[in-house]
Amino acid sequence: MDSKIHSTRNRIASVVQFVITMVIFLFLFFMFPFYMVVLNSFKSKRDIVKTPLAWGGKRGFTLDNYAEAFQKMNFLHVLGNSFIVTCTSVALIILFSSMCAYIFVRRNWKINKILYALMLFSMVIPFQVVMIPLISIYGGMFGMLNHRPTLIFMHVGFSMAMAVFMYYGFIRGSIPISLEEAAEIDGASRARTFFTIVLPLLKPTTATLIILYALALWNDYLLPSLILTGKELYTIPIATKLFQGAYGNSMDLLMAALVMAIIPVIILYLALQKYIIAGVVAGAVKS
Repeated sequence: MDSKIHSTRNRIASVVQFVITMVIFLFLFFMFPFYMVVLNSFKSKRDIVKTPLAWGGKRGFTLDNYAEAFQKMNFLHVLGNSFIVTCTSVALIILFSSMCAYIFVRRNWKINKILYALMLFSMVIPFQVVMIPLISIYGGMFGMLNHRPTLIFMHVGFSMAMAVFMYYGFIRGSIPISLEEAAEIDGASRARTFFTIVLPLLKPTTATLIILYALALWNDYLLPSLILTGKELYTIPIATKLFQGAYGNSMDLLMAALVMAIIPVIILYLALQKYIIAGVVAGAVKS
């Protein structure tokens, strides 16, 4: 009996050790490119090509790349453009998707079921399928390209389905209707009940969606590059792409620009990370 228990413990210990080893390996595997970007952002282009893994080049670590990249890409201007597009889009996604999911859950109308099913179906359609028709319609027919509101409108439209899905699961499984009934008895309107009772309770899912969509929209290159053709409207990913041309790559400036581009989203992630797991789990169940 003791030998069987000892054998079982050894097997469990071996499995745990294997899992820990794999987790560490995967972490190092995925973090290595980020490490390379940060390391080489402080080196000259020649040192990056000759000794990409070395700590520093012949001149050691230098901040010249950051200063030059900051100036050439007009960093403060493109940073402002990215903030406007990302913050406005995320705010509208949160507002509209939460209200939409609330109506879907609390109103058992047939049209709500149809619309919710259509939203779920739209999640499996790749953006590339509708990319050309959208550009043809908004650019060729309506002449709405090179406008920031057009980009924000498309971001909201493409992101609504996933956000509604997560809010739908959270509201249905974690917010009792008795709270809303008590508010209505006290004379609160439907809108006031939503904004003062329901919306604050959606904080875990809201924080998760803010992180997910802020990361996605901040780093998005394809859609902004199709919509924003004027240099004064460039976002950070488009401005960063300018350092990678057809006739040569400014690897030193590109590395520095990438590091500057990811700092804001890292700060946002660290500020809201405690809500991510709770929000994902709560929004995924009972939907």
